[in-house]
Amino acid sequence: MAATGNPPPVELDGSTWERIMVHTHLIHIKEPLEPLLDTHVRPLLNKGDFVAMSEKVVAISEGRVVHQSVVRPGLLAKLIVKGTKKYEHDVAYSDPRKMQVAIMQTGAARAAFAMVVGGVTKLFGRHGDFYRIAGHRISEIDGFNPDTIAPFDEFAMLGPADPDKACASFARFLGHPVVIIDGNNINVEVLGMSADMPVDRAQARLLLLDNPMGQADELTPFVVVHRAAGPGEG
Repeated sequence: MAATGNPPPVELDGSTWERIMVHTHLIHIKEPLEPLLDTHVRPLLNKGDFVAMSEKVVAISEGRVVHQSVVRPGLLAKLIVKGTKKYEHDVAYSDPRKMQVAIMQTGAARAAFAMVVGGVTKLFGRHGDFYRIAGHRISEIDGFNPDTIAPFDEFAMLGPADPDKACASFARFLGHPVVIIDGNNINVEVLGMSADMPVDRAQARLLLLDNPMGQADELTPFVVVHRAAGPGEG
């Protein structure tokens, strides 16, 4: 069923786009998403629509989660966190546990090298080199956020294994294009897209830049994006 309180439409390049929020139950680890898409999303779809999916729900469905009980932040994680940018309304990488999960993906040697190089280039006004050098898509890792609905406030989520492949699979199932979005209180990024999208990656990001899926207990992991009007249309 569609959630109440859809966000306001977005004007983009002369067209008006509506975002229809799709409410579900709390999706569990390794729960298949196709039955939910079939029941909750398919009835809302019209010609020209595309579906945006939260990267968190895809990661949870794929089982790409790490519970806090197996994370023991080491000295390196605590050291790197000291130099990360802090945000008022988002945990980001201020939690050493989350950084430890990143180190588990990259390896300690590469994380340490990224820390050193990133620290040096930051002095010259460059930002983000730590994440680029560390690689392994660690910028997509979410979790250990106290505002996240339980029990997922106790988990880190690694992001989908192959976002483009997942989008293609869900798009074949629905018969409509699909995009996977990594959204938080800081930024929104497009992680994957299927073919035949009515917009490009940059436009898809702008249509979802307000992160309508939310970060807390909204239970709206899917959004149907509908083009309501175009140039010269009412």
